[in-house]
This record gives sequence, C-alpha cells and structure tokens, in this order.
Amino acid sequence: MAMQRQILKRTADAARAKLSFYGCASFSTVPSSKAAAAATPPQIPPFDYQPKPYNGPLADEIFEKRKKFLGPSLFHYYQKPLNIVEGKMQYLFDESGKRYLDAFAGIVTVSCGHCHPDVLNAVFEQSKLLQHTTTIYLHHAIAEYAEALASKMPGNLKVVYFVNSGSEANELAMLMARVHTGNLSMISLRNAYHGGSANTIGLTALRTWKYAIPEGEIHHVMNPDPYRGIFGSDGAAYARDVQEHIDYGTSGNVAGFIAETVQGVGGAVELAPGYLKHVYDIVHQAGGVCIADEVQSGFGRMGSHYWGFETQGVIPDIVTMAKGIGNGLPLGAVVTTPEIASALTQRIQFNTFGGNPVCSAAGLAVLNVLDKEKRQAHCANVGAHLLGCLRSLQQRHDLIGDVRGRGLMIGVEFVTDRKEKTPAKAETNVLFEKMRELDVLIGKGGMHANIFRIKPPMCFSKDDADFLADALDYALTKL
Repeated sequence: MAMQRQILKRTADAARAKLSFYGCASFSTVPSSKAAAAATPPQIPPFDYQPKPYNGPLADEIFEKRKKFLGPSLFHYYQKPLNIVEGKMQYLFDESGKRYLDAFAGIVTVSCGHCHPDVLNAVFEQSKLLQHTTTIYLHHAIAEYAEALASKMPGNLKVVYFVNSGSEANELAMLMARVHTGNLSMISLRNAYHGGSANTIGLTALRTWKYAIPEGEIHHVMNPDPYRGIFGSDGAAYARDVQEHIDYGTSGNVAGFIAETVQGVGGAVELAPGYLKHVYDIVHQAGGVCIADEVQSGFGRMGSHYWGFETQGVIPDIVTMAKGIGNGLPLGAVVTTPEIASALTQRIQFNTFGGNPVCSAAGLAVLNVLDKEKRQAHCANVGAHLLGCLRSLQQRHDLIGDVRGRGLMIGVEFVTDRKEKTPAKAETNVLFEKMRELDVLIGKGGMHANIFRIKPPMCFSKDDADFLADALDYALTKL
C-alpha cells in the first residue's frame, strides 16, 4: 500500500508539473479515476460580498407563473431552473444566497460585471433628471456617447445609429446595405446567428432557431470552421465558395455580406485566418457592402483586439453591436460611413427608444470602465491562462475534441470520437448539470448543443479560471 501511494504521488506530481507548464498548477490533476473520485469537489474562490436576504417568491412558484403567463416557446437552463435574484461582478446568487461563478455573462451581455458601481451610478443620476424624450429633441447624452463610440472605430466608420438589441442592429444594417447598393441579395455563413426577428432569422443559419417563413434573397455560404470545415484553416479556399454563390446564385450583384468574427450561438467558432480579407474583396467587386456582427465579440472581449474584425485585418463598411455595449441594458448600435448613412435620408428613419438618455449614459459609462480597468488587456491575460488550462485538460480527457477562441470568448467542444468528431450530446448535458452543481454557470452552443460557451464578465479572474478548469476536470472524471 505504501508503494502504491508513492507511485500515485509521483504520477500526480508529474501531472502537476505538466499543468504548471500551461500556467495551471493550482488545480489538482490526479490521473487515476478512483483517486479523483475520492477527491473533494473544487471550491469557488472567496469573494468579499454578502448578498441581501431574499424574501420574494421561490423558484417553484415563479416557474408555475412563467408557464402560465409567458410564452411556451421560452426555454430554461437546467432540469431544475435556477431563481437568480442578485449579481455582483462575476458572481450570481440564487434565492438561498448560494453563489455561482457566472461564466456566461447573461449570454455574453454583462461586460463590466454585474451591478458595476460606475454603470449603476450613471443610470441612477440620469434617471433622476430625464429618462426619455426621443431624438426629436436635443440631449447631450446621446451626442457625447456617439462621439465616444465613434472614436473606438477605425477608418471612416464615424456615423452611429442607436437601437435596442442585436437583432435590431442587424436588421438596420441589412436595410442600409440594400438601400445603399440598390441590390437585394444578402450573404451570411452557415452556423451563423444574427437574430430572431422576421428579417434577421433569414441571416441566421441554424435550423434550431428558424421558423418556416419566407427568408427573401439570402444565401448561406460554407462556414470557414478550422475544426470541422473541409478546408481546415485555409481561408482562401472557403472564400471561393462565396464567389461561386455570387456567380451561380445571384444576378452577379449583391447587397452585402455579414459575419460574426467568432460565431457565438454556433459555438465560439473563430473564422479561418485570412478569410474575411478574401471575402470582402469578392463582395465589394459584386457591388456589396461588408457587415461585421460584433454583438458578442466586441469591446475588448477578444483580448488581442478591441473588435473581432480586427483579428482578420479588415475594416468593414458597417459594424453592428449590442449585448456588452450596455452591460445588461437594452442597447445596440450600428456604425457606418457617412456615405452609406446618407442613403437612409431618402425616407424617415427613426427609433423611439434608441439612444435614450439613460441607456446613452450607461453606454458611455461602460466604455469608460473598460478603458479605466484595462479590460482588453485583462481578457488577453486571463483568457490565455484559461485556454492553457483547458488545453491541458484536452490532453487527458478524450471527450474534449477542441478548445478554441481567444480572450474571454472561448469554446470547448465535446465529441465521443475524436477522429469522426461525433457530437457528445448526452455527455455534454450531464456535464452541464454537473457544472451547475459545482457552482459554475456556463453556456451551450452549436447545432448539437455539444459545445460549452465560456464568455464570462470581463472582470473574471485567474482564480476564477482555475476554479472553472478544476470544476470541469472534476466533472469529466465523474462522468
């Protein structure tokens, strides 16, 4: 028995040394499943905050009201839905005061952190003065915010339109493309998600999100997915499919092309290197404009760059954004060039709530917080650390087929066969529930929901990263 313990200790020490190479020495790595099963579950990092006592209705009562009064198409996470009642920075609290690590940020929407004091203060102060007037009157908040947002954009992207969501932003961008060019055909990628409104549902290319309604002149081209795509990481090869769609599926002229640089709902799929450069040239030659959907990837989350499209070395004609732009408030934006913007002057273009004083004040506060707290650099640092931890787990758990992403925009894809890349749907569901039991809230994505989407608030720390990796290691070992 003593010799067995010595062998086990030497094996564990070697595994820890290997993880230390990846910067993940803090989490336990005993390769023996029996030894790991005997280990205690990882503990959530300490956090100096006490949630307020909750005296409201409990989960079962709320769930019954939801089923009775809200649309039956709504879905929820977890077999037993969580009643989340409070949030602070990267953590959430349920009705009992139990704390969870939020690794999904309200579906990639909380950028600065839950209830960040600077954003809250901006909202409170503006709400005390004026909540709503619309753009038929002047107000300093929308003008100052538009100026600040435009200063973050490259090239001649200097004209800002404010809306309330990502779907609205993409719908307006599609309208701009069609009015400006005089063409109808739009091109988007397979596996893309650009919204669920009657028009943007056509741009979305995942059947799980699409109803059987007319989609108009929309073409879905091959997805330049380095993991599952037939051309691997060859961006130029995928781009040829765009040219073929234009040549054989359109009049030869198109209105525009839209793409997420990292597909969010599709499972954190980063486009093959160089792809957008080739495609933008092809689309421009066909008379179209190029739209970058930055709804999930923008504002420094990628770490290496402020905007996702910058990772591809391109400047779009139109950029759409939402989610993290308002840290949880209903806010979205479309930024374009003066030339394209002028096309909309042919008719009245108006948005009742877009850029209202409260949301504009919050949006400006978000930009200031991200700059003041150097969140882009933080995402690069913590994201690289977490990717290293996850890739070391990939070496020891065959269920992990791919680890991808950059910054705090990360995907972990689970497969039952690495060669065939068979989606591990059932296993992912079990892991998903187990992670919640271990106090980690995470997202799922992809056509088969076999991909963990790790996109936490941008204040997520290295201790949080280690805990998440610990929890995943523990859950995989228990599977």
